[in-house]
Amino acid sequence: MKELVNKLKGDRVIWSFVALLALFSFMPVFSASSNLAYIGHGTGNTLGYLVKHLAHVCIGFLIIYWVHRVPYHYFRAISKIALPVVWFLLLYTLLKGTVIAGANASRWIQVPFIGITFQTSTLAASILFIFVARYLSKTKEENEPFQVSLIQLWLPVFITLALILPANFSTTALIFAMVIMLTFIGRYPLKYIGFIIGSGIGMLLFFLLVAKAFPESRFFSRVSTWESRITNFTTDKPDEDDYQIEKAKIAIASGRLGGVGPGKSVQKNFLPQSSSDFIYAIIVEEYGLVGGVAILVLYLLLLFRFVIASHKATTLFGKLVVVGLGFPMIFQAMINMAVAVELLPVTGQTLPLISSGGSSIWMTCFSLGIIISVTKKEEEIAEEQEEKERRKEALQRLIDKELSEEDLSVEEIYEEQGMYSIEDNSRNPMNAVLNK
Repeated sequence: MKELVNKLKGDRVIWSFVALLALFSFMPVFSASSNLAYIGHGTGNTLGYLVKHLAHVCIGFLIIYWVHRVPYHYFRAISKIALPVVWFLLLYTLLKGTVIAGANASRWIQVPFIGITFQTSTLAASILFIFVARYLSKTKEENEPFQVSLIQLWLPVFITLALILPANFSTTALIFAMVIMLTFIGRYPLKYIGFIIGSGIGMLLFFLLVAKAFPESRFFSRVSTWESRITNFTTDKPDEDDYQIEKAKIAIASGRLGGVGPGKSVQKNFLPQSSSDFIYAIIVEEYGLVGGVAILVLYLLLLFRFVIASHKATTLFGKLVVVGLGFPMIFQAMINMAVAVELLPVTGQTLPLISSGGSSIWMTCFSLGIIISVTKKEEEIAEEQEEKERRKEALQRLIDKELSEEDLSVEEIYEEQGMYSIEDNSRNPMNAVLNK
């Protein structure tokens, strides 16, 4: 175990907070999956969901380990190459995506031969943040005109958002807000940021007008859901979302200070998304105000560590990558908690590293791997470089050994069979063939 820990590079505090959140997630997921178990096979046995969550978390930590060993500056070029691939995946999801749990939105794709579903918007968000960080770090000294940045920066941003918007407004709004925050930190001119915000609002209004003109189109099927959620949030009109909020508030009120105890939640049997979107309500019910505040503090400490990591980064790209990948993670957690206590309308945002779900955990871990790669110290980078050189030398020695053995075996064959050549110095030109 000690040897494994020694192989972990980068900020150990971030590693610790991530491990704590992941370890804590098992009990809430195991408890809150009971309604899914009853719906799925009628037994209420949640062991299968626990094993599934364990597999997702283990794969997530393997992703962190593999990614954190890659020098973070490699992702500058990767983001530029990966963005068109992301657009293709988003378009495919929009046209032929999979619908889960009866939602009227295609947000997932079925991975061939594996049978698992993947939410493409989570990958798109991470790649887009890296792309924006790359552009801002590249153009810091160049002062490119606004017209150039419209093509090179904002056109890719709006293409990505346009492909996510029809199926997921909350994710689109979160990504747009984080991109604006990233450009502000990257010292993009404020007057241009104001223009972009106005343009974004204008494009959203145009989308809504088109949706009103073609209400039967499947591309605009979510618009009515957005409207009802916002309307019901501002009024007392009961509906399905209001039902979820009421059950979440009952769960939070039932928790009091110390909670009803692990696994003893009652509202988990009534909340439709108790293991994902509303898992925070189940945590407060079972662990009380103490448990809810502890989770909130862990996320805030992780945010504070991201700020420190960004400040210590040696390059502008590293600073912006930490902000672009770390801050959205924390804001998503805050949105999830705010929805549970009815500070915001229902959004469908999960609680990072705690809610069940494969793609959300994996992409969170992918982002964490890049952040930890940024936090690696110079001596750790030098050590990795030395290890890489040793591997190269060992591989070269192995290749040389194989080549020498092959040369030796050829010479032995010639010695056993006698030297044969098509050249012949005798008078008879057929001797070379006849002798053989």
